[in-house]
Amino acid sequence: MRPPDQYAELRAGAPLAKITLPSGRTAWLITRYEHVRRFLTNRNVSTNRLHPNFPFYLPLSRKLVEDVNASLMSLDPPEHTLLTRMVIPEFTHKRTQELRPRVQKIVDDHITTMLTGDRPTDLVDALCRPITSQVICEVIGVPYHDRELFQSTSKVMASRNSSSPERYAADAMLRDYLRDLVAAKAKEAESGAAPGDHLIGRVIAKNQKQRVLRQEDIAALCLALLSAGHETTANVISLGTVLLLENPEQLAAIRADPARTPGAVEEILRHTSITDPSGLRVALADIEVGDMVVKEGDAVVVSTAAANWDDSVFAEPEKLDFDRDARHQLAFGHGIHRCIAQNLARVELEIVFNTLFARVPSLRLAAPVEELSFKDGALLYGIHTLPVTW
Repeated sequence: MRPPDQYAELRAGAPLAKITLPSGRTAWLITRYEHVRRFLTNRNVSTNRLHPNFPFYLPLSRKLVEDVNASLMSLDPPEHTLLTRMVIPEFTHKRTQELRPRVQKIVDDHITTMLTGDRPTDLVDALCRPITSQVICEVIGVPYHDRELFQSTSKVMASRNSSSPERYAADAMLRDYLRDLVAAKAKEAESGAAPGDHLIGRVIAKNQKQRVLRQEDIAALCLALLSAGHETTANVISLGTVLLLENPEQLAAIRADPARTPGAVEEILRHTSITDPSGLRVALADIEVGDMVVKEGDAVVVSTAAANWDDSVFAEPEKLDFDRDARHQLAFGHGIHRCIAQNLARVELEIVFNTLFARVPSLRLAAPVEELSFKDGALLYGIHTLPVTW
């Protein structure tokens, strides 16, 4: 549960390191916190997947590249700006705080179900995945009973072991589902029906007035949010639970004072950094990184996981320390492509950790940490199964 030791070696060396990705493409790698932050806010970098030098981590078919390039994370301004303006109101601090009672109810219900089941149980299946799936489904407007579809397809897309045809088939299946869902809701809106109390309904209502998005754009937006909005947070819940159980003094601190949990969540996010590599970019101009220069057209990979363990910023980064100010951690990325749903993720994590350890104070691992099945072969780091008992 720590970044590769080579990252520390790279941070101590040159600000840029040349790497070859599993796709066969070469790129510059940035690992220092200061350089990562500065590079991700540079206006002369692009996330356009259609750029011939884009540093794909894995080999992808041309068709899948074209489909992925329509998503929020692949757009540059002004298209990116236009789309984010449509959805930012759904994920403001105020809006996500309003969701707290509903998130609390979802968490309570799943913990109650878990407590009535067998022991030991897999926390991933009992809590981590169902809680985050239900929350993001309700926020977006996706029927929760269809969760198996997006959970299975997201798993294929995130696995480093999936072939390009497998990824394309999974992506196409989920895109078709969301296109149909958006089309059905748009038809309801055109007939005069009130927009639903969810993101799809409100974006469709806005778009009826502004006419800036196609239905395919709305579906692509939902795909990005749905794919990232459940698996990422679920992984942080599972990894964070292990960290808390393995650091009882830190767990005792938030049990004694739940008001400290927001700060603890920032430290857990810093420590886990489940998305790595997290920033794939192409330079649109020469850009200085330290005393070196990324040339126009060069591919660049930034590692927020390495940056979050930069000991020049976070002393003793391997230590889980809730007294540390980790508010500026980079687990959500940085710059215009910083995770748009970060406020929702924070609410979920705070509620889950506070509620789980309050209601199940005797929670403990049912297997040694070294025997846990970690997602070493996935693009999103986490735990496949987490056996716990109480």
